[in-house]
Amino acid sequence: MVGASLACALGNQPLRVGVIEAVPFRSESQPSYDDRSIALAYGARKIFEGMGLWQQVAEIVTPIKKIHVSDRGHFGSTRMDAAREGYPALGYVVENRDIGQLFATTLASLPNVELICPATLQNFTINANDAEVVIERDGKIETLTTKLIVGADGGRSVVRQLAGIDHTSDDYNQNAVIANVTPGKDHQNIAYERFTDSGPLALLPMSGGRCSLVWTVDRENIGAVMEWDDGTFLARLQERFGMRLGLLQKVGRRNAYPLALVRTDEHIRPRLALIGNAAHVLHPIAGQGFNLGIRDVAALAQVIVEAKDDDIGALSVLNQYEQWRKRDQDCVTGLTDGLVRIFSNQITPLVIARNSGLLAMDMIPPVKRMLMRQTMGLAGKLPKLARGIPL
Repeated sequence: MVGASLACALGNQPLRVGVIEAVPFRSESQPSYDDRSIALAYGARKIFEGMGLWQQVAEIVTPIKKIHVSDRGHFGSTRMDAAREGYPALGYVVENRDIGQLFATTLASLPNVELICPATLQNFTINANDAEVVIERDGKIETLTTKLIVGADGGRSVVRQLAGIDHTSDDYNQNAVIANVTPGKDHQNIAYERFTDSGPLALLPMSGGRCSLVWTVDRENIGAVMEWDDGTFLARLQERFGMRLGLLQKVGRRNAYPLALVRTDEHIRPRLALIGNAAHVLHPIAGQGFNLGIRDVAALAQVIVEAKDDDIGALSVLNQYEQWRKRDQDCVTGLTDGLVRIFSNQITPLVIARNSGLLAMDMIPPVKRMLMRQTMGLAGKLPKLARGIPL
């Protein structure tokens, strides 16, 4: 979705854009209870506004009007309220299928964008004045020529591997269990982030009275959790989460994903840039992954458009993107990694300190606003799109 976002951002620019995707867009599939979701920060809304897509996105999202953060079994908690801070929402929840269909429709309508799909990347060669990209499409090998390759192909990026770019991976020894849950009470557009002794869990408001669950589970226990029947799963989740949403009524299909912090050694090379999970993979705590990626999009798109007569694949141009994004990437990576490690530790002095910190944040508005601006994607030097301004 990060790659599709970049293609949309560069729509109607004097550029030819090719989107290579291995799997066809599932634009004709029917929605189901089990469709996965992502959280869009308020800053992502501004980017979609700048791209001219927010009106369509607004029709398929559920707003997050409040956030409640708590530490299970301890006294610390904090609350965030969009109305109190002067925002229409703190963020939004959207089903992957819906936003994927919106991207597919948008990309198909852009005259300067070609969907090369389904096709798989085989190799590429970086030359002085261009790059040659070898793909397989319909059983045939083709070679494309381009000024810039953008790797937006996820945490196991083939682009990154073919370029020989090294990365570090810190395994959290945890898995994220993803599912949709129907609570007994109306969620009232409140998102819950609850820290437990086995890791954080989040319940985000969705359409149809549902909530999107992200439950972090120690890897040694993941087999048992995935084998529980629905009744046992809901009972154990209820024990961890509590009764703020009443009795949990229903759970959909569960999926589990291993969690690790992945950081690449390089984000750019001549004629090559990495964005989204190809450049950085985060723990899902605080829902920052896609939002960090779409902020990569906003910065890279502006750098490309403002290059004008310069070679968009030149290192002098791409250095601007890397320097622009470094602070935000380092800050969000440090924040999410720190939260996981601090709230997964049950040493008594640390438990007291973190709960005192939650209370202090609740009682000191400037501290809360500073954290909110960072997690909402509103901190630092913002690209045009992140301010809602078209390129």
